[in-house]
Amino acid sequence: MSDIIFCKGGGCTAKLGAGVLGKILEKLPSGDDPDLLVGFGSSDDGAVYRINNRQALISTLDFFPPMVEDPYLFGAIAAANAMSDVYAMGGEVKTALNIVCFPETMDMNILGKILQGGSDKVREAGGVMAGGHSINDEDIKYGLSVTGIVDPEKIYRNNGCRSGDALILTKKLGVGIIMTADRIRQASQDAVKKAIDSMKFLNKYAADILKDYEVHGCTDVTGFGFLGHLCEMLDKRHSAVVESRSIPYFQECRGYAEEFYITAAAQKNRNYVGNQVSFENNDFFMEEILFDPQTSGGLLVSVCISEADEIVEKMKEKNIPAEIVGYVEKRQDKSIIVK
Repeated sequence: MSDIIFCKGGGCTAKLGAGVLGKILEKLPSGDDPDLLVGFGSSDDGAVYRINNRQALISTLDFFPPMVEDPYLFGAIAAANAMSDVYAMGGEVKTALNIVCFPETMDMNILGKILQGGSDKVREAGGVMAGGHSINDEDIKYGLSVTGIVDPEKIYRNNGCRSGDALILTKKLGVGIIMTADRIRQASQDAVKKAIDSMKFLNKYAADILKDYEVHGCTDVTGFGFLGHLCEMLDKRHSAVVESRSIPYFQECRGYAEEFYITAAAQKNRNYVGNQVSFENNDFFMEEILFDPQTSGGLLVSVCISEADEIVEKMKEKNIPAEIVGYVEKRQDKSIIVK
């Protein structure tokens, strides 16, 4: 399969920049329905609509161009990424609809493999693939519209963190850097395999553990990078101290970043939130890791500090590479201080 045709550089690196998107959304009227519990006002991961006192629907969608050459793996990664928003809201996946852009001139067996990868992931999540929509396009894009369900009293909002909370990250950072290096054939097969395994791994398993604890805030780390999504969590009401030595990342990324195998999307993230971040160490690599856009990244969770160690221990027992990466504090001059 031709690199030029199939994999031009996709995943969450293809997202519009947060700055551009924010300027558009702020001009749109917000929903005034009292049963719309979460809309786009707080840049949360999904919309939540209450249908009764015990149940609310989570609605979300996500799709993007390929970031890997294998169509089955692309479908699986895209599906895992789309469903992640439901887990970031504290919900369970129920149904999914395919979103497909595909050239009619291309081998339809490729599309079949993409759809199979997505379908298998939805089944793994315990959901049902219920249909979808496709259009003829010059380029391939794939993803899902996902419906989940959540207790209205147990929604994980992205901006509910509290001063004194610990911040837990459930996946390693650096998939954007690795996949960029891979597109120019500079990444090792081992590094690419690690990145793919991480991207296709469902956040369901981390979310299942979190159900036993009090979660104050949660989001998934995707196209806006660790720092961009953390800024959304803090909501200009809190600040956070990030312990760079505790950040989980793929070791191979250091060499790739030093060779400047980095993405334009990471630089958009730096331009958007860089002035809200204070880096106390002069470490170019760590800055790039923290700005790096993630495809199907981990959950970033704000929890009581007294429960954080136990949560991380339980996640590691399930082979989830979770770490306590920082703490929430009272508002300071900068939103984030990286030590």
